[in-house]
Amino acid sequence: MKPQPSGAQVRRPSLRRVFYRANLLVALGAVCMAGLAVTVVGLLTLRAYAEHNLHLIARSMTYTVEAAVVFDDPVAAEEALRAIAIEEEVAEAAVHDARGRLLAVYQRAGGPMVGVERRLSVWILGDGISQPILRDGRYLGEVWVAGYGGNLLLYLLAALAGVFLGLALSALGALYLSRHMVARVLGPLDRLASVAHAIRRDRDFAQRVPPAHIVELNELSEDFNALLDELNAWQVHLEQENAVLAHRASHDSLTRLPNRAFFEGRLSRVLRDAAAHGEQVALMFIDSDRFKEINDKLGHAAGDAVLVNVAARIRGQLRESDLVARLGGDEFAVLLAPIGCGEDAVRIAEDIIASMEVAIPLPDGSQVQTSLTIGIALFPEHGDGPEALLHSADLAMYHAKRQQRGTWHLAQPILLSAPTRDTGEVS
Repeated sequence: MKPQPSGAQVRRPSLRRVFYRANLLVALGAVCMAGLAVTVVGLLTLRAYAEHNLHLIARSMTYTVEAAVVFDDPVAAEEALRAIAIEEEVAEAAVHDARGRLLAVYQRAGGPMVGVERRLSVWILGDGISQPILRDGRYLGEVWVAGYGGNLLLYLLAALAGVFLGLALSALGALYLSRHMVARVLGPLDRLASVAHAIRRDRDFAQRVPPAHIVELNELSEDFNALLDELNAWQVHLEQENAVLAHRASHDSLTRLPNRAFFEGRLSRVLRDAAAHGEQVALMFIDSDRFKEINDKLGHAAGDAVLVNVAARIRGQLRESDLVARLGGDEFAVLLAPIGCGEDAVRIAEDIIASMEVAIPLPDGSQVQTSLTIGIALFPEHGDGPEALLHSADLAMYHAKRQQRGTWHLAQPILLSAPTRDTGEVS
């Protein structure tokens, strides 16, 4: 079994070409049928006219040669026969008496087209007609006449030339009308296809198909535009839903801060840019003191209120370009990029710690006091990558927490390992 060609390999004609060809063939077929009908009717009319004319000529000859036949005068019969035959459409003529004896004969001199003229005459008029010569009802003889096809040939050629000229003009008219009608019908379809291709290529659902002059095509354009309106609305809705989902996937639902995955991705990009431009970056690892105690004694609602308030106070001490994220539980991280020197990071850490001096209001109307412990690591002094920098800041935070809660500590370049994290002992 031969494999079928794929869609890309099949050469398909365009709708314009198919429509134009079909319309042109129908128009030319109709014109040709009309031309053929006119030609047939004309030939039949010409034949009837020629036969009638030949009968009249034969009848005139019988009246003219009647006296010569009665007196049996061949010379007079031939002169009378020639006098009429020369003036009329006669190729041959003959006069016979009652006994069948030939009294006179006439034959027109042949021309260059004598064969064609003779065949045309035979085709239209037959081999000739005979007309009896009667006097008082008595049969005296007969006249035989064969028609001349020269004038018939000229008339037929002129008629055919006129028919072909009419067909040619009709074909040109059909060609023009076909192109005009195809353009009028397919123009709106071309515009619709152009908009559809542009939407498929650019995903721009704001484009619209212009109105069409034809009712059905205009309704199709309006339906297509209505469909585009719905698709555009769905696209906007999906973009909004995707944005919400992306935000939920990268942000903490309680504090509305970026989560750990978002923070680590931003940290990697910031460190690459800082390394390329020779800039310094600071990373803070922040832990909320007494959070487990508050959460266990006062409840989860109080714990959530503390986390939301801590996130807001940290955010309030930072620049717009800085990033704060909730890494999980009561742990937060701050990325300061770029930063001039370590002293700037220390100053911001002190401001964050100082912001916790005001008690945090709880949902039940009570208040709770807590503090923040911060570990600070600088890039590239304390780590040349995201993991190393986070590790240094984490170690610095635990170092500060073991010394005194609510303080900060700057990481040391030689700090290689972290002490054991005993959350039951330090919180």
